[in-house]
Amino acid sequence: MFGKKLSEYIQFERWILILIAAAFVIRLALPLAGASIASTRSVSINIVLLIGLIYCSIAVYSREFGGYKQLFGLLLTQNVFAHMLIAFGIVLGILTGTDNIYTAPEFFGGSSGRNWLHVLAHTVAAFVVPVFAWLVGSVILFVTKRVKKVT
Repeated sequence: MFGKKLSEYIQFERWILILIAAAFVIRLALPLAGASIASTRSVSINIVLLIGLIYCSIAVYSREFGGYKQLFGLLLTQNVFAHMLIAFGIVLGILTGTDNIYTAPEFFGGSSGRNWLHVLAHTVAAFVVPVFAWLVGSVILFVTKRVKKVT
């Protein structure tokens, strides 16, 4: 993918992928341990994705991993991973018939998120969101290249 193997992308951003998985598990487990679903707001996969976006946008150049194409590959990898985990959480809610953090009405506009359309939305988002993340990341990468040349 874009001149690199998937394993190279995973190796480059392994700590981001670990944080995504940790946030997923914590958000799923806290309500099972008795915490309210609303109290899990402080653990956010989106914050991890934002940190990953900023980190990868800078590190792809400074660690000589590649350029804009490789940045897209990195963002695609982390977003597909995150959204597939979330889709799994929704499927889990559908199959068990119980809400979890990924299906709770307070996080789904007031109605139940336990539906296949919600799963489909995250599956599509896994491939659409990286395009927008890449646009933002490309600006950060451009600035990083300019700053690095000056120093």
